[in-house]
Amino acid sequence: MTIDLETRAPAPRQDNQDPAIFGQTPSQTVGPFFHYGLPWKGGADLVGTSDMGARPDLFGPDHYVLARSSRSGTPAGEVIEIVGDVRDANGDVILDAMIEIWQADAAGRYPGGPEGEPDPHFVGFGRASIDADGLYRFRTVRPGRVPGPGNTLQASHIAVSVFGRGVLKRLATRLYFDGDEGHDEDPVLQAVPAARRETLIAARDAEGRWRFDIALGGDRETVFFDL
Repeated sequence: MTIDLETRAPAPRQDNQDPAIFGQTPSQTVGPFFHYGLPWKGGADLVGTSDMGARPDLFGPDHYVLARSSRSGTPAGEVIEIVGDVRDANGDVILDAMIEIWQADAAGRYPGGPEGEPDPHFVGFGRASIDADGLYRFRTVRPGRVPGPGNTLQASHIAVSVFGRGVLKRLATRLYFDGDEGHDEDPVLQAVPAARRETLIAARDAEGRWRFDIALGGDRETVFFDL
């Protein structure tokens, strides 16, 4: 507390504890800047040279000069497409979210991992903004199974991170494939209550894409993992 020397009364508080200035500050929220600040041309295309990932509709032609990802060749494996939306607890689509993925190659190998030399044409990492239709999209290869703790074998999966407005720490989850083998053996999936596992399972849509919707709250909130 400070004192007014003339009146000997408490002086008006001018420091950062003054209730008059309480409220959100830029350091207390995140975004909305992901859709134009971080995704890059081709960041969501792990197998080709398209511009998937960034939002060209938000840039003027003279400003859409982001570098495109360079591929050294075509990775081995089954090419798949993943699509989904991100919704808040009210069920509303979050239009300025950003999604990252990290995965093994088709043989179940990670760059720098102990499983052996990975596919030299596959980076395993992708980043996508939510597009004008309210969806994120990725083109990648279906990952192989990788070792788990205690000599277990994990089911084919993709690690997914969610960034968005007000999310101060990324939300980490996993995408598994409907009908895939190994779900009953996967130690991570088996650690999730049975009633919640479906929130981690992607299913084929009418166009043959793997649909994986993410809910940040509500009755069907996606399971997120502590890192």
